[in-house]
Amino acid sequence: MTAAATETPVLFAFGIAATRLAASGAMIDCYFPAPLRAPAPDLVRVITAHFAPGVSAVTPSALQAFLTDVGTRAPDSTAVLEPYAELASATTALHAVVLAEDAAISHTAEAYLKLHLLSHRLALPNTLDLSNLFTHLPNVAWTSEGAIAVAELPAAQHRARAAGRHLEVHAVDKFPRMTNYVVPSGVRIADASRIRLGAYLGEGTTVMHEGFINFNAAALGPNMVEGRISQGVVVGAHSDLGGSASTMGTLSGGGNIRITLGEHCLIGANAGTGIPLGDRCTIEAGLYITAGSRVRLIDADGQPAGEVKARELAGASDLLFLRNGLTGQIECRTNRRAIELNALLHAND
Repeated sequence: MTAAATETPVLFAFGIAATRLAASGAMIDCYFPAPLRAPAPDLVRVITAHFAPGVSAVTPSALQAFLTDVGTRAPDSTAVLEPYAELASATTALHAVVLAEDAAISHTAEAYLKLHLLSHRLALPNTLDLSNLFTHLPNVAWTSEGAIAVAELPAAQHRARAAGRHLEVHAVDKFPRMTNYVVPSGVRIADASRIRLGAYLGEGTTVMHEGFINFNAAALGPNMVEGRISQGVVVGAHSDLGGSASTMGTLSGGGNIRITLGEHCLIGANAGTGIPLGDRCTIEAGLYITAGSRVRLIDADGQPAGEVKARELAGASDLLFLRNGLTGQIECRTNRRAIELNALLHAND
């Protein structure tokens, strides 16, 4: 037997999506009920026997044949693929996505699969190749009747009114709301429109009405989010963002700097950070720290210890940032008190 024959087959990701196409034939929406990352070798053999690499159309009968073959050749994977049984009788278009490696995105279905991987907690932010994501995500009208191509929206509105229906347009955007695709376990979301597909919400995360989590951004949980977690930002366990607080993402002025907050941090109301922080850090309400901010250092005895730009403190732990009420200068002191979350606020049961 050759080495090639005994080599363990590997796939980066796989999924079968219920898709919606515009009148032009362009794909505008994809729903993957059970996306898989690094499927088991036995399942990989079945997948590659039934579906070509990349994106391919799938008939309901072909999907049923695949599921039957899985039951015979990869029985340990039948449970994880159970949600696909519903698609075997679907009247909408179906497409399979087979990704051998995590490469740049080349199709709308690939873009949606990677966003699903993030929101299904199968990948952390900044670990997937999202190159060309915006190129392959069309701008779509997200309505009470699902995704509609923007060019087709006026006609759809006219038809709805003529039939006595009101077509609600929730948004016109490249990204839909996450909760129309997956609701992760153990979370509270006050306003679902503020969580984009591709956001990562860990167990115990609470997002209040003014909270926002972008795609490729994470609250690892448990967290209380009343502010903005921008693209590329990761907030560690037991850290809070106060009302209207913000984090500077790579799409909002942060450039290539990836902002992370460690554990037990607090960003006060209307405050923000443009530098990564370690554990047990606090920024007082109303204070925004950018990489170029001049920060006066105060030692453990309350004495001045020099002045630095905030970027020199990036990633450090046990810091308390505040603005001197007399001089207006930003100061950094030792944070002697770790932030403890209110257990009641984080009860998601």
